[in-house]
Amino acid sequence: MKIAALEAKLALREQADAEAEAAITNSCAEQINQLNDERKFLRACNVGGEAMKEPDQQRVKDIGRTRRWQNVDGIDAAFLTDDEIDNLTIRAGTLTQAEREIINHHIVATIKMLEHLPWPSHLKNVPEYAGGHHERMDGKGYPKGLTRDQMSLQARMMGIADIFEALTARDRPYKPGMKLSQAMSIMENFKKNGHIDPDLFDVFVSQKVYLNYAEQFLDTQQIDEVV
Repeated sequence: MKIAALEAKLALREQADAEAEAAITNSCAEQINQLNDERKFLRACNVGGEAMKEPDQQRVKDIGRTRRWQNVDGIDAAFLTDDEIDNLTIRAGTLTQAEREIINHHIVATIKMLEHLPWPSHLKNVPEYAGGHHERMDGKGYPKGLTRDQMSLQARMMGIADIFEALTARDRPYKPGMKLSQAMSIMENFKKNGHIDPDLFDVFVSQKVYLNYAEQFLDTQQIDEVV
């Protein structure tokens, strides 16, 4: 943009049009400011979060496909590749749909392995307990799409425990553990949208199970007031 602006100014040298040169300078500055704003926006999108709004997803696509640049081979190309756009427009979390499907397979493998183990009678339901922690109360979970009524209490408890541990874990290499207030706020939304068992979550809150766990396993700076 700077080169284009300077070339446009050079073209005006014989005319000595100061007003036109000033207009070129101002236009260039505006375009560069817009580029810097877009770069700042893309950097923010490159940090995984709990949710990404559709307008933000569309803005990434617009920037990636309408902006042009010369790549390392000197070839004119779209600013972002399709793979980069996929990774920058993830609706929730940090996994693309293809990556999520790979990750989701772990629960299928878990169930298959557990079902082949010779459990004693009092532990025979362990595969169901462990295999249900990604199911949802509204039937939109995986791998079986079970509803609340089709799941045992233990499996529903596992679902709450698994989510809470994932949100607050301090040993994940790809993200820091959340503070209690943030994690519990997210789980409150999960309760409302049919993700986790509302009655069991109320017990989780009223009996301060979350705080008991936090005092044993979380860093002190993660423990804050839960409203």
